[in-house]
Amino acid sequence: MYPAELVAPMKAELVEVGFEELLTPEDVSSALERPGTTIVALNSVCGCSAGSMRPALKACLANEKTPDNLTTSFAGFDIEAVAQARKFMLPYPPSSPSIALFKDGKLAMMVERHHIEGNTAEAISEHLKQAFNEFC
Repeated sequence: MYPAELVAPMKAELVEVGFEELLTPEDVSSALERPGTTIVALNSVCGCSAGSMRPALKACLANEKTPDNLTTSFAGFDIEAVAQARKFMLPYPPSSPSIALFKDGKLAMMVERHHIEGNTAEAISEHLKQAFNEFC
């Protein structure tokens, strides 16, 4: 498990723009029971999170259509919450960072780590905006 002082600023990047932290398995289940669309961002300490994922998530919020619920959990820190979120992301294998979009509790779109690594924040943001336009 990562130390709190290491992950705090990385968590804050998403919380400051409106993402709700999912800290327990119950938080995850409750969030995914909400009607409408919910994005679950599995944050991480890796460089692709800082360079691409978190900036992409912030940028995509400028889209006309956005998910009803913005949520996040931190891999390697919010251990039980991430494990619960990954159950909802099956059949995709565990991946962090990753971004899942749910519609009425059902997985609608998944962005795995291999889609994030090596891509620009702009490209990921555009992909997310397209998904928002389709599902939100």
